[in-house]
Amino acid sequence: MAGHIITVIGGKGGVGKSQVAANLAFAYAAELRAKTMLLDFDQKACGDQNIITGLKSKKNLKELSEFSGAIDPRSIQLFTGEHKAGIHFVGMPTEPIAANQVNEEGLGKVLKALTNIYPITIVDGGSELTPLTLKALEFSTLIFIVVSPDLLAVNQCRRMYSDLITMLFPKDMIQIVVNQAVNGHPVTPDVIGKQLGKPVFHAIARDDASCTAALSRSTPVIVGAKNSAFANGVTDCVRKLIQKNVLKTLEKLTKPQELGAKAQAPAGGAPTSSAANAKDPWTELKSRIHRALVEEMDLKKQDDSDPKAKIILREQTKKMVVELLGKEDTKAVLATRDDMNRIVKEILDEALGLGPLEDMLADKTISEIMVVGPKKIYYEQSGKVKKSTVTFTNDRQVMNVIERIVAPIGRRIDEKTPYVDARLADGSRVHAIIPPCAIDGCCITIRKFPDKRLDYKDIIKFGSITQEMADFMRISVEAHRNIVVSGGTGSGKTTLINMLGGFIQSNERIITCEDSAELNFPQDHVVRLETRPPSLEGDGEIDIRCLVKQTLRMRPDRIVVGECRGGETLDMLQAMNTGHDGSMTTVHSNTPRDAISRLETLVQYAGAGLPQKAIREMIASAVHMIIQQSRLDDGSRKVMYITEIGGIQGEVVTLQDIFVFKQEGIGKDGKIQGKFMASGFIPKFIEVLERKGYKIPRGLFVNT
Repeated sequence: MAGHIITVIGGKGGVGKSQVAANLAFAYAAELRAKTMLLDFDQKACGDQNIITGLKSKKNLKELSEFSGAIDPRSIQLFTGEHKAGIHFVGMPTEPIAANQVNEEGLGKVLKALTNIYPITIVDGGSELTPLTLKALEFSTLIFIVVSPDLLAVNQCRRMYSDLITMLFPKDMIQIVVNQAVNGHPVTPDVIGKQLGKPVFHAIARDDASCTAALSRSTPVIVGAKNSAFANGVTDCVRKLIQKNVLKTLEKLTKPQELGAKAQAPAGGAPTSSAANAKDPWTELKSRIHRALVEEMDLKKQDDSDPKAKIILREQTKKMVVELLGKEDTKAVLATRDDMNRIVKEILDEALGLGPLEDMLADKTISEIMVVGPKKIYYEQSGKVKKSTVTFTNDRQVMNVIERIVAPIGRRIDEKTPYVDARLADGSRVHAIIPPCAIDGCCITIRKFPDKRLDYKDIIKFGSITQEMADFMRISVEAHRNIVVSGGTGSGKTTLINMLGGFIQSNERIITCEDSAELNFPQDHVVRLETRPPSLEGDGEIDIRCLVKQTLRMRPDRIVVGECRGGETLDMLQAMNTGHDGSMTTVHSNTPRDAISRLETLVQYAGAGLPQKAIREMIASAVHMIIQQSRLDDGSRKVMYITEIGGIQGEVVTLQDIFVFKQEGIGKDGKIQGKFMASGFIPKFIEVLERKGYKIPRGLFVNT
């Protein structure tokens, strides 16, 4: 079974990080009764581990990084110093120049091999995220950040934690250990947890006497004073890791790769080409200001529900950004006042809004925004997809935007559930998916919600339907026809069903069921229901099928399901068949005939085991009309068919087109030319309405 690497780092010096790392290795060796490796990666405090452990390795880390042979249980012994407690140790060169010449790529191969030799490898990673430390983190299963109950240490710990999150290390992989904890001290582990936005994993009691005595004898506390408060604290930490199977759980998380190559070269060495390319002065200035802003202001406590509070917060943040920029040397980056205004706006958008997407969301002509990783943003304008010139700084910024979207509505997205359906405050639909499912980085798709609710007049003006078709749809809705809106992705199904909902009489009770609430009916008596994803424990999920069942107990006049895509189709058809006429839903399909087949398939998802003929009879009885909406090649959206279901003959559901769109060619401007035509067929329910005394103009069904 492969072993695990735990890297111990500190936000600043003096928190006892090296002491914790060394004793952690000795505690693991004692608990597992197995050999444990301890590596010193701290280039700034080179040689500290030699003093703490009293060990001296046969060869140092620089020599190990340059070793060209295979690393196996025999060859590793050429480098290690050994302790009778079961510790193997390789130290950092004691000369700073030699320490800075350690080859991190060579050590990457070593770390990979060590997981096949030792069940646990502890790395003392230092107090800075050097390329060497990042290489250790790349191969680590768990990162411990050690912090002491000191406000400066907590602040630096927060900085390091933020940097690691920005590099896309999973939050669960990073755990906080409080060293030198004192009962009654005002900076308690709970206070530290609140400051960092993450609960403390473990606290080790302050024990200056034992630690000082152990250092003076060059003996780990675990060995020299195994019953001391410090030794017990470290041992308890190891036991917690073992008992809760923490490492086995964390090994499944996806970690960032090749971080060492992306970082700047250490002092005394030349920067790599990757580092040189990453140095964009504009981006670096924004990143510095943003980090300083996070330290100065708690932006997470903003009240998004109060518009006045948002305006005040934006003004306060803008003032702070200008002050921070005033402390920087910006002459080379900000040449003009326009540059200054632009960078302030970009920082504010990133800190308080959705970053580079803010301008696109404000543009009324853009209907959809599609993000593919940090460097590719596409948008749909006038039915055509175009690529934006603006980009995100990095993948972490995209992740921040996703978290900012999902947090207010109680949704979550993480490595366990790497996708989410959500909505913006204006009702716009959002779908996000992140690594490991999204290979090229975090992806966001936003279907914008129009400020003004589109009614049938707008849709006629767009050329999607004619006045006669709109009049017929109004008659159908008022006559309580059960309608299925069919179409492909982005064809305008939700817009059309919103328009149909506007035709429902105001004295009727409407209940809507959706994955993400988008429907916006003008009536007052509307009950809106929305699904809920499972909790972290995997329970508490509420799907569309459950909501449809609940609506039947809520005295609905109309049931509107945003989209049928599973077993809820059976419940929807049964509702249509049992006194809830006038209900509506949407399905994904390309033609009315395909819509029937799609409904058949979806009913089978319910697992009721109904024969195919029984399903078709149910569909023919429940659904009265299918409206087919399509997005054409020129980007326009049109209702291609309005089709009545006439019943079933044998095993075939009979369909009769009432209106169709007939394409006649493509104009010089690339626009599709054609016309809407009535088939001349009079729907059966029209005659029924006329017998009841309604006057329906027959001219609707005649081509003029």
